[in-house]
Amino acid sequence: MPLMRFSPSADQHSREPDDAARLAELHAGFGSNTENAVLRQHITAELQVHGLLTFRRFMQLALYHPDEGYYRRREPIGARGDYLTSPELHPLFGAVLRRQLAELWAALDRPSTFTVVEVGAGSGALARAILGVPEDAFGAALRYLIVEPDPRLRTLQTRTLGSLADAVRWREALAAEAAPVGCVLSNELVDSFPVHRVTVRDGRLRELWVGLEDGRFVDVEGDPSTPELAAYFARLGLLPGDGCVAEVNLDALAWLREAAAAIDRGFVLTLDYGYPARQLYAPWRRQGTLLCYSRHTVQTDPYVRIGQQDLTAHVDFSSLAAAGEPAGLQTLGFTTQQRLLAALGIDEALRGGPAALALEEYLARRRAVADLLNPEGLGRVRVLLQGKHAGTPALRGFAGGNEVESLWTR
Repeated sequence: MPLMRFSPSADQHSREPDDAARLAELHAGFGSNTENAVLRQHITAELQVHGLLTFRRFMQLALYHPDEGYYRRREPIGARGDYLTSPELHPLFGAVLRRQLAELWAALDRPSTFTVVEVGAGSGALARAILGVPEDAFGAALRYLIVEPDPRLRTLQTRTLGSLADAVRWREALAAEAAPVGCVLSNELVDSFPVHRVTVRDGRLRELWVGLEDGRFVDVEGDPSTPELAAYFARLGLLPGDGCVAEVNLDALAWLREAAAAIDRGFVLTLDYGYPARQLYAPWRRQGTLLCYSRHTVQTDPYVRIGQQDLTAHVDFSSLAAAGEPAGLQTLGFTTQQRLLAALGIDEALRGGPAALALEEYLARRRAVADLLNPEGLGRVRVLLQGKHAGTPALRGFAGGNEVESLWTR
């Protein structure tokens, strides 16, 4: 296989001109005591055996090594962790999202049992907010199942839920017909799946492998590891721009098929950072979207703080939607979190102002609403709704701007 050290094009860092200085500072500050040395040894051992690893394998080991991976050794979410997601920001997020789930239940003619299958429930904050609403007709039908393979996280979720844990079942894997009627729900899950990294050289698709040089992990350009990478872009009818770096999340497509198989009738509701393919692989996006989070700071070098930083890449929602169609899923809605929550009436939480609420609670809600709707922050999270034997219901949450057509624009 022809290989070469990967060298970015001259404008590779043009969108963030201070990257070089910032990364030099990060490398200087992130000594051996700031990474998981045992995990580095595991990765290095595989490299010594195989010579090269796909970035997907590197990311899989860095995040999910059964003993030393990032998600096995840290509690990443929350003020003391590395990043904050919408459910941890304020229970308002889950309470408003519950309105959309109730509307989905109603669209199926209010079945006596409606199971929400949350995959990757994090701390359990979203489940707590959804289940903690006073009992109503939807609540009487609601059953809650969390798919979580990590025993440590299941313990954390149980602790977060408190007495509400009695209303929850846990399962280690997403199995077929986990919810005969219901909704598979995920929030910021798919962007944590391990990805391949690719580039285009003179119109040819190439893969960025991980190599070892003088004890350091480095990018090495070579032939694609699997024909699925070329097939992925062939389905889209596009390639990233020449010299661009991009990520390909093949695991997301497999997961989507599992999610479709988990319901006999109902919905798959996916919230995550991402874009339609045409935007994600635009020629001006020179560096891709791989980001590394540690202690609420973000940088772009995956080869520092091994095991001590989260790695994510934005979701290609066009491919996710297309993967659902052969599995029986119809794309029903695509919007932003900002528009979804606004259409569902999140501003009602501030009705009456400080006179109707304790001042501290009013201020907390006002901050939460602003953060959840911020189009430069959490508000830009995308929301994809797919249905299986569910018809084409008119849904309040997507009335504020349904962008399904943007998924297929070429």
